[in-house]
Amino acid sequence: MRRLNKKDQYIVNDVFEKDSSMYEDNLQEQIEDIRSKGGRYRVKTIKSGDYLESEIYPIWDTKANGRKPKAKESRLAQRNLNNKNTIKKLIRLMNCNFTNDDIMCTFTYDDAHLPSNIKKAQQDIVNYLRRLKTFVKKNKLPELKYIYVTEYNNQNENKIRVHHHIVMNFQDRDVAEKYWKCGGRTQSRRLQHDEYGLEGLARYILKDPKGTKRYTCSQNLKKPIVTVADSKMTIAKVLKIIEHRIDAKAFFTKMYKGYKFNDIQYFFSDYVSGAYIRVRMKC
Repeated sequence: MRRLNKKDQYIVNDVFEKDSSMYEDNLQEQIEDIRSKGGRYRVKTIKSGDYLESEIYPIWDTKANGRKPKAKESRLAQRNLNNKNTIKKLIRLMNCNFTNDDIMCTFTYDDAHLPSNIKKAQQDIVNYLRRLKTFVKKNKLPELKYIYVTEYNNQNENKIRVHHHIVMNFQDRDVAEKYWKCGGRTQSRRLQHDEYGLEGLARYILKDPKGTKRYTCSQNLKKPIVTVADSKMTIAKVLKIIEHRIDAKAFFTKMYKGYKFNDIQYFFSDYVSGAYIRVRMKC
C-alpha cells in the first residue's frame, strides 16, 4: 500500500468531541459500514505528565477514492467542538505542570473594589501575579507557573461582578491570599489528583468563562508530548476491540508499558464514517 501524503489524507483527529453516539446504539450497522468502506487507522498518543490518552481514528486516501465527510457540520457543532477541545487542552496543561503540592485560589471583590469593566478586572489579576512574582524572586523560589480563568456577570452599567480562579505552583496559601488586594473572599486549597489527574478541576474553572480567551497561562508551562503512528492499528484490530473480541485493558496495557488502564470509550461520528476509540491511562 502506498504511503499517504498529508495532502491526500482526510483526517478527523478531534471527532471524539463532536456530537457522536455511543457504540451500543447501532453497533452492527456501524461495524458493517467499517468493513465495507475500509480505510486505515491512526493512533495519536498524548502524554501529559503521568497521564496518557490514546485516540484512534480513521484516515483515508482521498486522492484515490474521493472520500468526504458524511455531512457538513453545523455552526453549533463546530462551537461545541471548539469548546470541548479547549477543555481538553486545559486538562492536559494542568496535568503536565501541577502536582498535589500546588494550589488553586479563588479571589472575589468587595463592593468598594468592584471593577468597572472586564479590562480592569484582568489588570487586577495581572497586578496580583506581578506582586507574587516579586515575592517568588525575592525568596528564591521556583519560577511561578500559573493558569487563570476570570468569570463575570454584568451587574449594572458601571460595575461587574467578578471572580478569578487561579491554579499555580506556589505553595504558601497564606501568602497567596495575602497578596490579593481587592477585598472580597480569598479561598485557597491544595490540588488533588485522581485517576484522571486534574480533569475535574479544569472542567470546573472553565464552566462559565466569558469572552474569546477562555483561560490565560504563563509562558513557561510544559506542553504535552504528542506522537502519531499509522502502523499500530488495523481495521481488524479496531473491530475486535469494539466487538469485545479481545480484552481492551490487556491490549492497551501491553501497548503502553508502564501505564495502568483507566477506561475506554467508543464513538461513531455524525459526519465521518468509521469507529473512533479513546483510551485513558495513568502511570
